[in-house]
Amino acid sequence: MHLRRVPCDDNNRVRIALDATYSLGRNLSGVGVYSREMMFGLARAHPEQRFRFYYRPHRLIKSFSDQLPLNASRRLLVGAPRADLFHALNQRVDAPARRTVSTFHDLFVMSGDYSSPDFRARFSEQAREAAANSDAIIAVSRFTAQQVEQHLGVESSRIHVVPHGVHMPAGALGAASRDNLVLFVGVIQRRKNVARLVKAFERLPAGWRLALAGASQGYGAAKELHAVEESRRRQDIEVLGHLSTEQLSALYARARIFAFPSLDEGFGMPVLEAMAHGLPVITSRTSAMPEVAGDAALQVDPLNVEELAYALTRLATDHSLREDLITRGRARAMRFTWESAVAQTWAVYDKIMAASS
Repeated sequence: MHLRRVPCDDNNRVRIALDATYSLGRNLSGVGVYSREMMFGLARAHPEQRFRFYYRPHRLIKSFSDQLPLNASRRLLVGAPRADLFHALNQRVDAPARRTVSTFHDLFVMSGDYSSPDFRARFSEQAREAAANSDAIIAVSRFTAQQVEQHLGVESSRIHVVPHGVHMPAGALGAASRDNLVLFVGVIQRRKNVARLVKAFERLPAGWRLALAGASQGYGAAKELHAVEESRRRQDIEVLGHLSTEQLSALYARARIFAFPSLDEGFGMPVLEAMAHGLPVITSRTSAMPEVAGDAALQVDPLNVEELAYALTRLATDHSLREDLITRGRARAMRFTWESAVAQTWAVYDKIMAASS
């Protein structure tokens, strides 16, 4: 991501600092993907500005393997960043800068039983501190914005909704070249509702398979994996672990149905990724999924195995329905771009800078 070299005169340029801690590694989480898209997208869109990518001490050395844009430099994140504006990309602000913006991805740790009590206490304290130290908050969905307002007491005027984006793949395979495969993508944990998905999958006719793509270290993973091992269709279920981007793309191209019946999501990036890859989607009608999926997916009660099984059966047997959702899904995914997310984020910066001038 090479940008033109910036001029030496710094007088008229704003110094933007971003917490780049979560942007490193081969197995990036959704927060990691978002961090990189913001960091490199903002630097590319505003070559006239100076960006400082801040890394917490345990990540700084690793950051030197990452080639930065020509208008960006790396710094150690200890205390308040020295910049005109600091953007905390993952709802953590240890010390506020001159102006501070925080992105909140979700608050399910506070709102549901999806973590240990110790982690919930640490997370909640960190979230409250970030909210108190921020001039503005970016929420990745209206649902997350409502949670920030409800659980952290933040007034709505300080919250700005900026959805994630998705990259549209070139030449997604057509339905005729796909296998009878139901695909799930996500870390296996209680919140992702894998056990109920397995129960619903058992109702599909012989010849169908279920692929679970994602690491298995999430909270409550053992119980979800036990449902897999005890399933009467165990021989038809693949537990694949974490996959590279290339491996995951190949799997998206193989599958015929995408199922994501998560119990709680701040956004739900896999829904958009599946739509972009030409897959008909089943997802939950809870948390942020309805505003991401719109009318381009079958929405179900994630606690209702019967409803989930019925949706799977409909998609497995109704070619016309699959084709309709594929068309709707790709059109839906095209509405969510990282370029738009970058532009909306910069607009929040402009508003904060103007308000404090």
